[in-house]
Amino acid sequence: MKYIRIIPRLDIKGPNLVKGIHLEGLRVLGKPESFARLYYEQGADEIIYQDTVASLYQRNNLTEIVTRTAENIFIPITVGGGIRSLSDISEILRSGADKVSINTAAIANPNFINQASQSFGSSTIVVAVETIKQSDGRYLAFTDNGREYTGVEVMSWVREVQERGAGEILLTSIDQEGTGNGFDIDLIKLVSDVATIPIVAHGGAGTISHIVDSIQLTGVDAVALASILHYTAINQDTISQKQFKDEGNIEFIKKRHSFKMFGTENIKMIKNQLTDSKIPIRVPY
Repeated sequence: MKYIRIIPRLDIKGPNLVKGIHLEGLRVLGKPESFARLYYEQGADEIIYQDTVASLYQRNNLTEIVTRTAENIFIPITVGGGIRSLSDISEILRSGADKVSINTAAIANPNFINQASQSFGSSTIVVAVETIKQSDGRYLAFTDNGREYTGVEVMSWVREVQERGAGEILLTSIDQEGTGNGFDIDLIKLVSDVATIPIVAHGGAGTISHIVDSIQLTGVDAVALASILHYTAINQDTISQKQFKDEGNIEFIKKRHSFKMFGTENIKMIKNQLTDSKIPIRVPY
């Protein structure tokens, strides 16, 4: 039986958790370690940390955050952003991560996937596929946190990355990301039909029904959630606003800008609903 995983995704800029729409317009929400700890306590199956500015610095800057997080939570941590070499992967894993997510480096040099999976094992290597739907209906891959056009067609790329040894695909619809309008079901179906490795769907969840639909209507193995969890934590004052240092961000939080499109569901509530919908989960509540 396949157990569906619920995976909070935390986008990080510098020392802060940030969130935007379509991977842009990032706003500071707080400290990632605080949110990760909360999600762990609520029953998250894994955590994803994504360095959103790694491409600017040509390296991942999350090792200290990962180390602090790994000391306090005991579920797998995937780290992405700016990972371009085997030594980068080794450093991230030594800091406490269990898996790494690669995108830009994989498209620039597909053989990097082979090298990484052979060196560290397929289960350690996640390939992030960030895509925008084109006017002709095709899905094309983008890199650098959704900023750079590649011209690479997603379905053929998915086939290639799994042949090269990737253990999992993190599939992001940039069109839906941060909107709260639901997952791109057509995209997930298309990728699930060609994939022989687990698919983690990301981008668009605004309600529990969106999550249930993405699982029941596709072959997805896990869902990565961001806004729906972060804004719930803030709305319910679970995360203290004392940690904010930028007054503009405090006002953004207080006014609840962009929050209305999302429900008020935490991970425990989501898992309860999945259980009620006869969807098997890893940790029943």
